[in-house]
This record gives sequence, structure tokens and C-alpha cells, in this order.
Amino acid sequence: MDFLPFTRPSIDEDTIAAVGEVLRSGWITTGPKSRELEAALSAYVGGRPVRVVTSATAALEMALRIAGVQPGDEVITCPLSWVATANVILTVGATPVFVDADPVTRNIDLDKVEAAITPKTRAIIPVDLAGLPVDRDRLYDIAGRHSLRVIEDAAQSMGANWNGRAIGSFGDLVSFSFHANKNMTSGEGGCLVLNNDDEARLFEKLRLQGVTRFADGTMDVDVLGGKANMTDIAAAIGLGQLKKLDGFNVRRRELARLYFEHFDASLGCELPPADFEQSNWHMFQPLLPLANMTISRAELIDAMKAEGIGVGVHYPAMHLFTLFRAMGFKEGDFPHAEDIGRRTVTLPLFPAMQDADVQRVCQAVSRVLRPALK
Repeated sequence: MDFLPFTRPSIDEDTIAAVGEVLRSGWITTGPKSRELEAALSAYVGGRPVRVVTSATAALEMALRIAGVQPGDEVITCPLSWVATANVILTVGATPVFVDADPVTRNIDLDKVEAAITPKTRAIIPVDLAGLPVDRDRLYDIAGRHSLRVIEDAAQSMGANWNGRAIGSFGDLVSFSFHANKNMTSGEGGCLVLNNDDEARLFEKLRLQGVTRFADGTMDVDVLGGKANMTDIAAAIGLGQLKKLDGFNVRRRELARLYFEHFDASLGCELPPADFEQSNWHMFQPLLPLANMTISRAELIDAMKAEGIGVGVHYPAMHLFTLFRAMGFKEGDFPHAEDIGRRTVTLPLFPAMQDADVQRVCQAVSRVLRPALK
């Protein structure tokens, strides 16, 4: 039986042909396709300015700069995320201030955010883990009362919504990822949804060396920029994916429903919130009953691989990495994030999966886990 990975992008022949057209055009770096993708993304989020870059990490870093975050400032986020979420805070010279995860949603615990706000706090970076949106109403109420910028790490929630409003169509600065494992991909890439044309122009400078070009052929540099412009090759992939995004997410929800139907509840795993209205089901992540298991998570992952099924881990609590321990963080600081990070596994979930694949995964989990239960 073929190996079933935990994710796989769905790239159709039209998209492959579009990439070929870009290659034959002779214009393969940032050009007309990148601008076309920006316009299509803008339309998708209700007309707000959108600019594309090489990664969501770059988008987050530039968002912090646009928000005016500087050395000495503090930025609140959750330790249960890909480490890029905190790395960008360090990159701009600010200090990450972690708030524990909510044990139910696995997103930042909004009940604990206000206690973490100090006179140095400038922004909050919420993370929509696995595509389940953070409560935007409460988030923006807190930010508004404390005059904080919000930089949404919506890397995993493209196509999700909050109370019927598409993520990215409202709010402050919103970053999406188009990495190969996301709900839509450009191979590598990302974008930032901005508030106005002034922010968009600044973003354009930040992503390409701070350069402003003029009609007479001259140029100027008035801010320190980097190098994060998306290629037209990547944009051509993104355009093809964006057309399919809503269909991809419908299929992801169908597959997630099947997991809830077929997963053996008697195994003692904790399933994610069953949100089929707002989440885009970027990932399906049960929490293992480690205290009642005679094998480790690593051994379970190896056993699933032997069954021909790929399993991931998204994510370990980042404050326990050496980089952050050196800053004074330690085990026990954020117990919910640590518990989720220790017990989580990511099971296969991608649009090309068949219904029978979900049954196959659930049966394999039962075969591997049941004999290992105490």
C-alpha cells in the first residue's frame, strides 16, 4: 500500500502549465504574475491591500516594523506555534512575552493576555493554530483598550472565518503562509494584508532593499529594507491554488468530520475542537494519552510509519528550546502549552485524500495504540 504522508499539495495541470508560461516568458522574478496574485488576494479579503513575499516569516517581521515595534518593546504571543512567530520578535530587537495556550482551543488564552501587558507592550501576535481562529472580538477588544497593534499570525488559517467574516477581511495586519504544507501554496511564500496604501508602499520598500524607483530612472533608499520579493514562478502557483482554495477547504472539513466519525474514542485521545463553521482544518491533531501509554510518542510515530502513514508534530512549546531557555524561560512556565506540545500528533489531512484513507489512519492508530495502553 502506498505511503500516506501527513500532507501533500494538490497541483493541477493548469497550474503546471502556467508555471511553464512564466518560464518561457523570460520574466521569472517579481513581475506581472506577482501583481496579479496580489490583486486576486486583495479581492479575496474584501479589497484590502495585500502584498506578497517569500514567506510568512518575512511578512510577520515586516509587519512588526510597519507597526513601529523597536528594541526595548515587548510583543505578546503564545509559545505553542512554529518558532518563527517568536523569532521575528527577536529579529526586530523586541522581547517576546509568552502567554499560555487555552487547553480547549489550543490558541492563546485571552483570559491571561491582559495580565501580560506592561508599559513596554506594543503589539500582540495571536496564532490560529491548525486553522482554528482566535476569538477576534475579544482579541481586538483587548488590543483597543490598551492601544496595541495586532499582527495576526494567520499562517494556517487562509480561508477560515470569524463569525462569517473571512480572516484577513478585517482587523489590523494579517499574515498568511503559502508554504508547501498550507491550505494553498506557492511552493514557498506568504503575504501581508495591510490597512492602507501608505502601509503597502512601506511594505514594498521593506521587502526589496528599501528602494523607491522613479519614472526618470532614478531611485532612492530612505528605509532599511531586505530581500523578500516573491518570484512570478511562485505567484503562478499561488494563482492556481487560490482558485481552488475554497474547494480545498470544503474537502478538508469533510475529511475532518470523517476523523470524528471513525476515531476510536475509547483510546483516550483528546480530539481538537469540532469546529466545522470557522476553521479551515489545516491540520487534524489528537492529543495522545501519554500517561496511560507504555510507548513514547516517538515510538508511536515510528510504528505509524511502519504502517505506511506519516505523522507530524506541530508543535513543541517553543519556550523550552535552548534559545528561549537562555532568556530565562523554563519548564512549568506555560503548563498547557507544554502539555499540548508533548502530546500532540498531526495525522494526514489534505484534499486529495480519499474517505478510505481516513479509515485506514484511524484503524492504524488503534492497532498501534491499543496494545500500548496501560
